[in-house]
Amino acid sequence: MTPMRAVVLDAPGAPEALQIRELPVPTPVAGQVLVKVRAFGLNRSELYTRRGLSHGVSFPRVLGIEATGTVVACPGGEYSPGQQVAALMGGMGRTFDGGYAEFTCVPVRQVVPFSSALDWAVLGAVPEMLQTAHGSLTVGLDAQRGQSLLIRGGTSSVGMATAVLAKRLGMTVLSTTRSPAKEDALRRLGVDHVVVDDGGNVARQARAIVSDGVDTALELIGTPTLPDTLRAVRVHGVVCFTGMLSNEWTVRDFYPIEYLPRGVRLTAYGGDATDLPSAVLQEFLDAVAAGQAVVPIHRVYGLDQIAEAHAEMEAGRAAGKLVVVP
Repeated sequence: MTPMRAVVLDAPGAPEALQIRELPVPTPVAGQVLVKVRAFGLNRSELYTRRGLSHGVSFPRVLGIEATGTVVACPGGEYSPGQQVAALMGGMGRTFDGGYAEFTCVPVRQVVPFSSALDWAVLGAVPEMLQTAHGSLTVGLDAQRGQSLLIRGGTSSVGMATAVLAKRLGMTVLSTTRSPAKEDALRRLGVDHVVVDDGGNVARQARAIVSDGVDTALELIGTPTLPDTLRAVRVHGVVCFTGMLSNEWTVRDFYPIEYLPRGVRLTAYGGDATDLPSAVLQEFLDAVAAGQAVVPIHRVYGLDQIAEAHAEMEAGRAAGKLVVVP
């Protein structure tokens, strides 16, 4: 088989540190799946890895915690050649080479099968985004039909995907953005109330809409905004800490009685491929195909544009998912 093109990171650095090289196509063994990558989404965790902030990463490394494509080979027989699959998480792009390539070899347990005629760019945007949004709503928040939800970091790809899922669930969605220019992007998703976060008090604005406080809240910014997000939630409401767009991960000198508003519950979510059942992925893709759901995509790049794509992600200009089609 001819060599494949892949994005290689030799050491942490700027976006330009991501180099296109030719590498041998991986050879799968029993328990693995070789996938021809048709598209992959960009994620902030890859930005952190590129900057040297992720633990347990050895270099050189092909980044990418997700990829979407077709099965080339599966020695254990779990999947047939040609099967459409999403591959995600489980050490991809960190402890072993990931999806920033024309082929990727992953453990069977990290693969989720589906069948869809949607464009590969759309399919490539979905896996990690849907897994995180679905897991945050179900595992993290135990969200229920009719409840209200505040999404802190609403124009991130996960924030936008969560809004789509929450509206399909029948929730009232409040979603934040720091940029008034991105308000329309949220309204097009069906967000009920757009809250402009000017660095002030989002909790005050949320309680002006839902006087007793929202039922649930998803924190995607990180620890700097978490106290304010907690104050937006009613007694016995739930906040799920899922994202760290701020790159601030920990709360210093955490004193629960002082930090947590009375009766507000704080949970967290960090998921894996097993949190995205094939039936959930298939139902969502079918809904997109039927025009009943949307996939928030900001821009599609080619593999040669990977440095430009990373620079865009780092600058925070995107409203939705950045996708690469090799």
